[in-house]
Amino acid sequence: MARLRGVIFDLDGTLADTRADLADSVNAMLRRLRLPEREDRVVWGFIGEGAERLIRRSLGPQHEERYPEAAPIWREEYARRLLDKTRVYDGIVEVLRGPPDLRAVLTNKPGGFARQILQGLGIDCAFRAVLGGDEGPRKPSPDGLLSLCQRLGVRPDEALMVGDSSVDIATSRAAGLEICAVLWGLGEAASLASADYICHTPRDLLTLLQSRAS
Repeated sequence: MARLRGVIFDLDGTLADTRADLADSVNAMLRRLRLPEREDRVVWGFIGEGAERLIRRSLGPQHEERYPEAAPIWREEYARRLLDKTRVYDGIVEVLRGPPDLRAVLTNKPGGFARQILQGLGIDCAFRAVLGGDEGPRKPSPDGLLSLCQRLGVRPDEALMVGDSSVDIATSRAAGLEICAVLWGLGEAASLASADYICHTPRDLLTLLQSRAS
């Protein structure tokens, strides 16, 4: 097993809890469109597949044809409340102080929003690169993950992906990387059971990264 040199993190549900601001922005969009609002937990189930899927699923099949009208409204509403309630998960700052120091973020969220969130949370300096879902093929395509390995200067067998969803597992498998699934995010434990590593807390993740990087 090669020594761990690089880590690529998912954002939503892995590094930060973004659920409240995403749900608020979706419901603000629906109000402006004069459509029924969604319960927060319903919106949370739409997170992780990119902005377009979030908007389309929030509209529902009966109103999906309004996507061209809805998309700019959602972007405006989300930009307005991007960091109102979003927070770094407890223990993540300590993880980012540990090894390895070659880190990147791969998210299906628009890249501009992802960078603003990381900067606003004060953790942007921990990452060498950020790649959003509007800047290349979205997960589960392996292309973004492999391009980040190249930008970090590491081989796939020297890198680990850290995420909280079955989409992250599929992405890592397609790219030939090992995957650590975290259970403090959005994913259900049963759907993450096939991961190479499972961490219940950020402290568990820090211990794993320290052992693999030594």
